[in-house]
Amino acid sequence: MTEPKTHTLDAPGAVLHYDVRSNDVGTEPVLLLIGSPMGADGFGTLAGHFTDRTVVTYDPRSSGRSKRTDGGLETTPDEHADDLHRLIAALDAGPVDIFASSGGAVNALALAAKHPEQIRTLVAHEPPAAQELPDREPALAAAQAIKRAYQRDGFGPAMAMFIALVSYEGPIPPGFADQAPNPAVFGLPAEDDGSRDDPLVGQNIITCTHYRHDFGALRAAPCRIVVGVGADSGRMMAGRAGTAVAERLGTPPVIFPGGHDGFLGGEYGGMGKPDEFAATLREVLAG
Repeated sequence: MTEPKTHTLDAPGAVLHYDVRSNDVGTEPVLLLIGSPMGADGFGTLAGHFTDRTVVTYDPRSSGRSKRTDGGLETTPDEHADDLHRLIAALDAGPVDIFASSGGAVNALALAAKHPEQIRTLVAHEPPAAQELPDREPALAAAQAIKRAYQRDGFGPAMAMFIALVSYEGPIPPGFADQAPNPAVFGLPAEDDGSRDDPLVGQNIITCTHYRHDFGALRAAPCRIVVGVGADSGRMMAGRAGTAVAERLGTPPVIFPGGHDGFLGGEYGGMGKPDEFAATLREVLAG
């Protein structure tokens, strides 16, 4: 595998940046690693476990290097899916294998519903598809409260609310949206820096959690779709949503080592269980 080479791709309203780690002798399909709003920086460790094939990572629209050029204030899963469609076409390497995490899993499921012919296997790890939860109303209300807090108070207060939501174990109780955790508890700034372009609590928080998947199209898709849930995060919102999505697809979820970020190495100062996670992913992709 070569060192990553960066490319750009023009799309309506954005310029996408993606990185290709090439392996010209491998026989397996290209492996596309995607998150949202997390970009390519989060997949360095995981990519290093798949040196036997070409690996592509990218910064999704509104994140990292892939800035919006149209001034849009929200980015939808359908826009992300169209970007992925364009990216796979530009690679001229389909059908590809996809590992998609968090919001990236929501976006990749949207792609699978629209362009399943571009995918061999999709592993959708913990999509925060709150619409599928039995506690959808308080969960969606909490997402809306995060967006309001960001617009009103800035990043720190909104991110504190986000962390409280995604780390809560069990169904989200009524009234959860009314809570306002102290940002300092999470080491976050309380002061407002005036920016309102954060890709997580600004651009994607509502569109991602509120997205309604086309399960009819997904069940009929010729590609293979596997839903992953973290061993340590299965009772949290994204893990529970992943289980609910798997149930709608009629397949059992695959349990992956670690939590929602189980594939991370030293990225972002954390540590998941990347060796064990990659081994499980390799087994799943092998079918």
